[in-house]
Amino acid sequence: MTHYQEPQLSREEIDAAFSDAYRALWNDDEQRRIDADIEKNRKADGEFQLPASAAGREVRAEQLSHDFIFGAHIFNFDQLGSDECNARYKELYGTLFNSATIAFYWKTLELEEGRPRFRPEYRDTAEFWNRCPDPKHQPHWRRPAVDPVVEFCLSKGIRLHGHTLVWGNNSWQIPDWLINRIPFDYLKKANLEHNPNNHTLLSEATSYAFEGMTAREMEQALPEYTTLLNTLMAKRIIEIAMRYGDKIDSWDVVNESATDYGRGNMVPGSKLCKSCYGPMPGDYTYRGFKFAEGVFPAEAKLNINDYNLSEDYVKQVRNLRARGCKIDIMGAQMHLFDPQICQDIADGKSLVQSPREVRETMACISRAGLPIHLSEITITSPGGDRRGEIVQAGIARNLYRLWFSLESMMGITWWNVVDGCGAPGEPSVSGLFTREMEPKLSYFALEKLIHHEWHTETVCRADAEGIVAFRGFRGNYRLSWTAADGSEESMVCHLK
Repeated sequence: MTHYQEPQLSREEIDAAFSDAYRALWNDDEQRRIDADIEKNRKADGEFQLPASAAGREVRAEQLSHDFIFGAHIFNFDQLGSDECNARYKELYGTLFNSATIAFYWKTLELEEGRPRFRPEYRDTAEFWNRCPDPKHQPHWRRPAVDPVVEFCLSKGIRLHGHTLVWGNNSWQIPDWLINRIPFDYLKKANLEHNPNNHTLLSEATSYAFEGMTAREMEQALPEYTTLLNTLMAKRIIEIAMRYGDKIDSWDVVNESATDYGRGNMVPGSKLCKSCYGPMPGDYTYRGFKFAEGVFPAEAKLNINDYNLSEDYVKQVRNLRARGCKIDIMGAQMHLFDPQICQDIADGKSLVQSPREVRETMACISRAGLPIHLSEITITSPGGDRRGEIVQAGIARNLYRLWFSLESMMGITWWNVVDGCGAPGEPSVSGLFTREMEPKLSYFALEKLIHHEWHTETVCRADAEGIVAFRGFRGNYRLSWTAADGSEESMVCHLK
């Protein structure tokens, strides 16, 4: 792993970056509470039977991996413009990150109907991207072909997470060719009435075309499209499961559907949903999970994911589980996209993501009774300068510590690892690395937490029967000792 030299910060720089009001929120009592909760919720006592050669011997316990997920999306695989940048990017997976979120967005996975981009083509190679003068204008920017990414992650032995199977968003998920199958008159209406200056018929909000209509009226008006939409959603889930079901550990089966649920748009037994996005299969969250449960292996974790962390989300998950849906994990998004918000937090002008707010939000969704994956997080570096980096790193450190301490939390996934590599509308300075793959202060903050503060190495002694006991962070360990004949022996165990 590349060793990066951490810049030295003066006390004056750190003090100048944060207000007294911010420090008061994250005071010593708060930090002690976090430390106590980490000790309680993230550590365990273990007792292991070693071979007879270890009896009475000194045993070294070294943590090899964490059970807790420290992830990031891997959307910029081989796309960073140089072999050196690509190598540094890939190196993070399996070192800093033990999990990678892999893009399965329908719009770009299947740019052409019936031709999903599983296998790589020339346009997916590092050579293509190294020569590409305008990467952000390519339709598959941040959407690499799936097979090479899966193979890479498997070679590194890290956890794979698929994102996302079902989502109604027209801009990022529903393929253009499928939107074009909506009858022309409705597309024209949406475009002319709500998007008059855009001459394309691919409106970002096809829901406008059906204002004043009920879901039942939409279904009657769109019989062929209704059948097509339901058929293709099922086909997509089955096709992906057949190819990757035994390779990928967990899936965001449905993304951002709690708002539709809260508005009463999910009607059991219906064939079409009048979603806030536009036409979607009827009761699509329920159907998505039932299809997934039927075709993915039993050990695959099926997640629901949302930014809407309200009571609607809790009620939706409870309702789906009561109806027999297999939902293993709740995903929760936290994006501080606006750099000014991060600056206001540091200046003590905003209580967004304060300790109290975080605990209240997570306590709310924890009532659904499922582990929580903080599935997408963004923390921006306001101004993109040195002070901004200090602010980003300080906020990240405090929030990661708090999130890690919460009993229901099982993982945290940083969204955009590299500056300037987000989607349109996402900040250009929210990465852990610059566009040239130079580490920012936030990288060092996370690296120290994951590999130092939250890493167990200890020495203990086995008893006369070869039993050894120790306390540490949950994960895999190597136990090693020197036998009486001078030989070095070891075994791997799991502390859970």
